[in-house]
Amino acid sequence: MKNKNRSDKRGGNSANVQNGVLPLGNSECATGAAKEKSFSSINIKSFVTVVILLAVLMALSGIITNFIPQGHFQLDEETNEIIPDSYTQGEVKGIPFWKVITAPIMVFASDDGITIIMISVFLLVMSGVFNIMEKSGGVSAFIGKAVNKCGKRKNLVIAVAVLIFMAFGSLFGMFEELVTLLPLMVVFMLSLGLDTMVGLGVCMMAACFGFSAAITNPFSVGLAAQFTNVSVSEGIWLRIVFFVCVYAIVVGFILLYARRITKEPSRSLTFDVDRDKLANLDLSVKNETASDSRLFKIYAIFFGVQAVILVVIAAVRAISGYAIPILAVSFLAGGIIAGCLTAPAKKVFTWLGNGVLAMSPAVLLIAMASSIKLILSESGIVDTIMNFAITFLQDIESEFVVILLLYLLILVLQVFIGSASAKIFLIMPLAWPVAQALNISPAMLILTYCIADGFTDMILPTNPVLLIGLSMANVSYGKWVKWTWWLQLLMLLFTVLLLFIACQIGY
Repeated sequence: MKNKNRSDKRGGNSANVQNGVLPLGNSECATGAAKEKSFSSINIKSFVTVVILLAVLMALSGIITNFIPQGHFQLDEETNEIIPDSYTQGEVKGIPFWKVITAPIMVFASDDGITIIMISVFLLVMSGVFNIMEKSGGVSAFIGKAVNKCGKRKNLVIAVAVLIFMAFGSLFGMFEELVTLLPLMVVFMLSLGLDTMVGLGVCMMAACFGFSAAITNPFSVGLAAQFTNVSVSEGIWLRIVFFVCVYAIVVGFILLYARRITKEPSRSLTFDVDRDKLANLDLSVKNETASDSRLFKIYAIFFGVQAVILVVIAAVRAISGYAIPILAVSFLAGGIIAGCLTAPAKKVFTWLGNGVLAMSPAVLLIAMASSIKLILSESGIVDTIMNFAITFLQDIESEFVVILLLYLLILVLQVFIGSASAKIFLIMPLAWPVAQALNISPAMLILTYCIADGFTDMILPTNPVLLIGLSMANVSYGKWVKWTWWLQLLMLLFTVLLLFIACQIGY
């Protein structure tokens, strides 16, 4: 009876679900009273939960600075790389408590400040533009056309979507940029009778796992290959096998969940949230009109332009570092233009502002997540931790044990430093000499780094992209962990097994 009562809460929208596919209406519903709330608004309970969790991590970071001595490695003046065996240790000083408290503000003036500002603006722009699409009826028109084409082939849609997002991450190192498509993928999955979790899985999680199952990712494989003086193609065959295996695991994980909620929708982890989203979208059964067709063409052009820009960014290495500002500008300009072609300019800018305001609390989450790294950097203990770990590795003769400990070291650093390239500049100058001394091949070191670098981005609350995705999808961190923890455990076991096999075959 409990499940039945929960299912009835969907109200009128549940009556429109036929054969697991939710029919979509036209733009006339977009200006109704139910549309006043932004689709991407943040749940207060979820927001408070993550704030408390990040505050605890900040406090712990501040506490450990009182027990670990300061220290630093010298840097090469030309390459800015760490010089091995140049570590000097200082005293245990700790970081003042007021610096821990003010870190979310001071982080905007740190070395990472510009990046944090860009990510924050990027998030606000995405929320504002998607709100324009939603309120103008573009979401209903665009998704409706897609559902008519592939609504009965949900499994195929999931498999193809995961492959596309994983490929962009694995080949081109795209992750944050692909989150621009997250709101659309969430609505698309809802329209297929699935839920928000599936939308997050086929987009954000697939992109992240693809980034880790790197084949030619320039930000992990590319940089690591430069440090070890080998070609990107070195050992590529095993990375391709690894990518295929990860793809199968991700698709299988999502399909099993999709099958479960298709049979019993109330088992969805986002059942109540999705019920509200469906009510807010006011999707109803209605034949396509000339207005719908016009809306579809406008937003098809909009997304077509964004797709071209994504491909150009991926193909032109010189501009890849400016991906986020380029996408933010193109999304903002394109969204406003598309909106003004479908509704009065005054309404378009009101919708844009409402979307920005609805997502603005997420900026605090990004600042708090980034401040943990600032606390450790300000205290001067990061190099001390690195020196201890590398010194410990040098005394071990077993290749597999060294690989596992290096894996663990990167996982620990992953909590505080999310950037793949930043960790490479920190780790490789120290780990590569150790690997050479133990006859560990460059390909093995690269594979280990790639495996350790990215998967946990999808469960660590210190990763800004995860916070962005969950905020936009209005999914609590707790529900996300509940859904993905066993996948993370499976990936940990599988990757350890892969590294063991790689060591045994002399990879």
